[in-house]
Amino acid sequence: MSIWYRRESNGQWPIIALFVGPALLGYILLTIYPVLLTIYNSFFEIRPRNAAAFIGWKNYAALASDRTFWLAVRHTLIWALVAPVLEVVLGLLLAVTIYARAPLGRFFRVAWFSPVLISYVVVAIMWSWLYNYDWGLVNAGLRALNLEGLQRSWLGEPGTALWALIVVDVWKWTGFHLIVCLAAVHGLPQEVIESAEMDNCGWLGKIYFIVVPMLAPTLIGLLVLGFVGKMKVFDLVWIMTQGGPLWSTETVSTYVYKRAFDWNTFDLGYPCGIATVWFAAILLCVILFTTVFRQREKLEY
Repeated sequence: MSIWYRRESNGQWPIIALFVGPALLGYILLTIYPVLLTIYNSFFEIRPRNAAAFIGWKNYAALASDRTFWLAVRHTLIWALVAPVLEVVLGLLLAVTIYARAPLGRFFRVAWFSPVLISYVVVAIMWSWLYNYDWGLVNAGLRALNLEGLQRSWLGEPGTALWALIVVDVWKWTGFHLIVCLAAVHGLPQEVIESAEMDNCGWLGKIYFIVVPMLAPTLIGLLVLGFVGKMKVFDLVWIMTQGGPLWSTETVSTYVYKRAFDWNTFDLGYPCGIATVWFAAILLCVILFTTVFRQREKLEY
């Protein structure tokens, strides 16, 4: 029996290679090779028309005193910690509202999910218009409410620019979390919810005592995915502010791009060092989250 199974498996390898080979080759050429090349280049000083000079760990040592880099790290961490929490909380509340058969539930389900389907370019341009100081809808609404004192140049002031971008990101991705949470809520045992209703438990009590504990794995997964995704944020920042004003919205991704292509530093080794450090940080976070949640599942089991 084992010999027959071994022969069958050996005969399937050409078919497996035929289907998996092209995808694996593309992954190696477009992902693994660029990552390894970036790590390799981080140990060199690479300037135009000059041979790459090996400098060892100097690029990494320079990061310790790079104030702009650490500012970008701070902004990225704020974004990665705040935005996923807001998106998951709002998505869960909207999902429970629709599940409770609120009026126009189908319309709001489509309306909230629509931003997920819009590209970052369109979202960034649209919200740049909304944030415009003179004729933007945000300031126009404040003027209509006689709240002129709250008007701001939302993308032009260092104190508000980062939070204005986070609001846009939350607006775009809340719909995704809404759909996931709504599907998870529909999968809850109906008898548990009915038992809570018999005990005169309101919706706030259901959310706190039933929905959140039973959906904890789903919510934690959404938080982890959101955190990892926000650690790489680039498109929205680059289109709306390009890291300004005064580096108040600079993220690690935009800083790497500037040092590599936008600034007249003419050294690709240093941005490769930044990218390598940030890649290692994200990888470490993924490994840490995976280990913690696996241990948590074992304890629950």
